[in-house]
Amino acid sequence: MRIEKRTIVITGGSSGLGLGLKNIFKEKGDIVIDISLSGSDYSLDVSDHEKLKSVFEEIYKNYGGIDILITCAGYGISGAIELLDEEATKKQFDVNFFGTANACKYAIPMMKKDGKIVIVSSATALFPLPFKAYYCASKSAVDSFAHSLRMELSRVPIQVTSICPGDVKTNFSKNRVKNYDTNERYGNSIRLSTEPTEKTENRRMSPEYAVKKIYKVCEKKHLKARYIIGKQYHIFNAFRKVVTDETMTKILTKVFYKTDD
Repeated sequence: MRIEKRTIVITGGSSGLGLGLKNIFKEKGDIVIDISLSGSDYSLDVSDHEKLKSVFEEIYKNYGGIDILITCAGYGISGAIELLDEEATKKQFDVNFFGTANACKYAIPMMKKDGKIVIVSSATALFPLPFKAYYCASKSAVDSFAHSLRMELSRVPIQVTSICPGDVKTNFSKNRVKNYDTNERYGNSIRLSTEPTEKTENRRMSPEYAVKKIYKVCEKKHLKARYIIGKQYHIFNAFRKVVTDETMTKILTKVFYKTDD
């Protein structure tokens, strides 16, 4: 237990990686504030920017400054771009991108000296996948946002990093909003490419492993601009740096675009 308690704010702290991080920070003696749909401290949709703003104002009133902000809130949708509902795709960005961006926006004025902003993106920000375009794009936007924010805060003692985890054995895939609508262009490929299988589930990281890695990042004195979580994704990233975009796209298509053939 630490003698001096820090104030940690986590969006999406009621499930998945956010819940794991909330538990480990609490075990270490920190004050942890959970903002999520079923949050133990503040229950709200992070895409509701007015409520989110008022929550941060209340946090400042009740707890003072923030030592670490961790943005974990998010979800995924899948389906063919041409067949997805526009409201559903807009909601994907409202939660994943604007929920993250606004949490950072409202937290910055109350960050303590040497505070940290840890933005959870995804490996799909670096390796986009078929039939998950809007999720990948939202996470790519989050990753880019983190880098821009890091630059903007480079002259003040607030550090920013982007965390890009690969697949983790949480309920994320189960809870993904899946659209299997298809036509002659795709046949059964949408379902085959996006439906979790026993084989893919077995390749996922344990949540304990991912949470431990992210926690270690949070505790580093100096944060790098980006951390990739998952050994195979480090390999993918190294490979991405030495091949053309065309080659990488062909490889990802071959691996992740499934057909009946």
